[in-house]
Amino acid sequence: MAESLRTEIAGPVARVTLTRPDVHNAFDDALVTLLHRTADDLAEAPDVRVVVLAGEGASFCAGADLGWMQRMVEFGEEENLRDAEAMARMFEAWHDLPKPVVGRIQGAALGGGAGLVAVCDVAAASRNAIFGFTEIRLGILPAVISPFVVGRIGEGAARALFLTGERFDAERALGIGLVHRVCEADDLDEEVETLLRLLLQGGPAAQARLKNLLPRLRGKSLAEARPLTTAAIAGARVGAEGQEGIRAFLERRRPSFRGEA
Repeated sequence: MAESLRTEIAGPVARVTLTRPDVHNAFDDALVTLLHRTADDLAEAPDVRVVVLAGEGASFCAGADLGWMQRMVEFGEEENLRDAEAMARMFEAWHDLPKPVVGRIQGAALGGGAGLVAVCDVAAASRNAIFGFTEIRLGILPAVISPFVVGRIGEGAARALFLTGERFDAERALGIGLVHRVCEADDLDEEVETLLRLLLQGGPAAQARLKNLLPRLRGKSLAEARPLTTAAIAGARVGAEGQEGIRAFLERRRPSFRGEA
C-alpha cells in the first residue's frame, strides 16, 4: 500500500504524490484508504500549513483502476455501498482539510481524478491536461464526487459535463473554475511554487476558518448567512492571529505567521 502514495514534508509544505504511474495513478481501494489516512494525518500535523497534491508520471489521476472495476462488477449492492462510502469519506477528508490544498495537474484527470481536482482549494494545470467526468459512458454516474464538483463549477456546467461524459482541455477547465491557472508543462512546478508563496502569506487560522465557513454558506439567504459571517470575522479579530496581523499592518512590519515555501 505504501508504494501507491508518497508524502514528503519540508518546513510548512507537505507534498502528497500518487505514485502509480504505470496505471496513470488510477484509484484502487488501497489508494483510497491511504489518501484518506494521509488527509487525516495532515489535518493534525501542527507544522504543516499548505499541502500539494500531485501525480507522478504522465497523468494526475485517470479515475478507477481496471482491476478495482473488475471487482466492483462482482460486488453485490451492500459491498458496492461500503466501497462508495469509503470513497466519499476520502473526498470529504480532503475537502475539509483545514489547510489550503494546491493541485498540481498534468495529463489525465478523469472520473474520480477530476473529482480530486475539485477538492483542491486552488489548482494549477499544464496545458496538456485532459479532464472528463466520463462515468456516464460506462452506464454509471459521478455520484460520489458530484457535491464537490457542483460546489466548484456550478450545477449547470456539472450537469452538461456529467451527462455528456465529454473530455475537455485545460483552457475549458480554467473557464469553468475547475482549475485556476494554466501554464506550459515546463512551468508547472514554478506555478505551484508561486501559489505556495501566496498561500504562506496568509494566516493559517484564518485560512482554516475560511475553509470551514464557505461550505456552510451554500444555499443560505443573506439573513441566514449573516450570523455565520459576523461570528467568523468577530472571532478572527479577537483571536491571537488576527490581533497579530492587524498590529503588524498598523506597525508596518511583517506578521509573525507569514511563512516561506
